[in-house]
Amino acid sequence: MSDPRTRQMKIKTGVVKRLVKEEASYMAEAEQQQQKIKRLKAEAADEDDWCNVNKQMEVLQECHMMIPDCQLRLATAHADLLQTLEETEEDLAASEDFIQARSLLDSVKMDEFHQTKSLLDSVEMDEES
Repeated sequence: MSDPRTRQMKIKTGVVKRLVKEEASYMAEAEQQQQKIKRLKAEAADEDDWCNVNKQMEVLQECHMMIPDCQLRLATAHADLLQTLEETEEDLAASEDFIQARSLLDSVKMDEFHQTKSLLDSVEMDEES
């Protein structure tokens, strides 16, 4: 019978993978929305066009609100998986699941969280200008 800790490790690894993808998706969506707004502003000719620009700005704001939430959930999941690996390292270090989880944690450095936040802050400053 397999160790229940292995199952928990797999679940937590999946959560981290999903949140990494989710964060990347929100970042890409924000960048696309930013480009769309620039294009719409350049093409805006009448009141309806400017209403559309304002609606797209609201969409961009919603996207920006999701990024810190996703990053917080990622940081929590990262810490949870790290703790699980530390607790099971002695018994499961040679297992393929442990190696995959450790590799994932090594590739997802939480310093990226701070870099992304700085990038997000700079984009918001550009919008205010």
